[in-house]
Amino acid sequence: MDSDTVWTAVALILVIEGLLPFASPNGWRQAFTRLIQLRDGQIRFFGLISVACGLTLLWLLS
Repeated sequence: MDSDTVWTAVALILVIEGLLPFASPNGWRQAFTRLIQLRDGQIRFFGLISVACGLTLLWLLS
């Protein structure tokens, strides 16, 4: 994997993460308000699921 591919992936992540606050700032704010109310274990679980899904997708695409 060359550095251009890595920077392209980083740029794509930034675009995707910017879509919700751009399209619906109020919805984005409400989502973060709910996120703040979660316990640490719940946030870690969602993080673990996100990492597992990302790694699975990378494995399937390679």
